[in-house]
Amino acid sequence: MITYFIYALIFIILVYVLYLAVKAIGRGIDAKQNLDKDESNFKDLNDQNIVQELDKLKSLYKEGAINDDEFKKAKDKLLK
Repeated sequence: MITYFIYALIFIILVYVLYLAVKAIGRGIDAKQNLDKDESNFKDLNDQNIVQELDKLKSLYKEGAINDDEFKKAKDKLLK
């Protein structure tokens, strides 16, 4: 009698552990998909930021606030 109780308890624990594993796998898949979406959005934002920074550098160069060497160094740093 007690043996059946122990087997039932072990079975319930096993089912619960499998439930947690399936739930964790589902969360991992969702997180991976969201990460891929976020990375593509980040690349678009990053490209826009680089363009804005290059425009700022260009205006500083045209105003004479920075010289040729400073402009080239800053531009190379942005594009790396």
